[in-house]
Amino acid sequence: MTAVLAINPNTASAMTALVEHHLRAAAPKIEWRMATGRFGARYIVSEAAFAIASHAALDAWAEHGEGCDAVLLACFGDPGLFALRELSPVPVVGLAEASMHAAAERAPRFSIVTGGPRWAPMLERLALTLGFRERLVSVRAIEITGAQAAADPRRTVAALAQACKDAHADDGAQAVILGGAGFAGFAALCAPYVADAGIAVIDSVIAGAKAAERLALGAPCAYARRAGVKPTATAGIGAALADKLVE
Repeated sequence: MTAVLAINPNTASAMTALVEHHLRAAAPKIEWRMATGRFGARYIVSEAAFAIASHAALDAWAEHGEGCDAVLLACFGDPGLFALRELSPVPVVGLAEASMHAAAERAPRFSIVTGGPRWAPMLERLALTLGFRERLVSVRAIEITGAQAAADPRRTVAALAQACKDAHADDGAQAVILGGAGFAGFAALCAPYVADAGIAVIDSVIAGAKAAERLALGAPCAYARRAGVKPTATAGIGAALADKLVE
């Protein structure tokens, strides 16, 4: 059976379980192998937490990636994406990357709605790196984070739907990505509230699942793997990752 390693590079196992549920529903023919960060922040809400999560993602891949046909970075923002792509012998894709591709296929201009104001510059930087900066017209943050969404789904739907409408009316976005693994499943709930405006609402976890499935089955990766020069010696990191870094 085709296998994909899905890495949650934060330390919230409940988030891993939520993502796994939606991945399996979106791509049931894939064997989803889940990994949660062994160290780092419970949720990524800052540049510092993002940097640590990049290391945690590499660590998780080194521990659990053997025998997989593709890797999905199951964290919106894709910490460690390019480092993983450099090291991994199989294709790697992230939730944000997959979502931006999905949005660009649906509309010339798209927005991201996410939880937490510090995400905006990080996501704008990623969009620039991936070649989508001219297509991304705004990043809007709501008060509810992905980690809080399940506690009050009705309030979350209302906040996300309003942010989608604002992105359409004020920024000209024709598609909106709900950016955050914790917002998995909310795109379908928001869609009826924005249907009159013709806004395509994109679930980042579903977009990631579909992209990883295609890559695992042999579709070409939009960004080719670039093998890098590995450090000849390391100190203080996990044994599995250290072994992957040795020439």
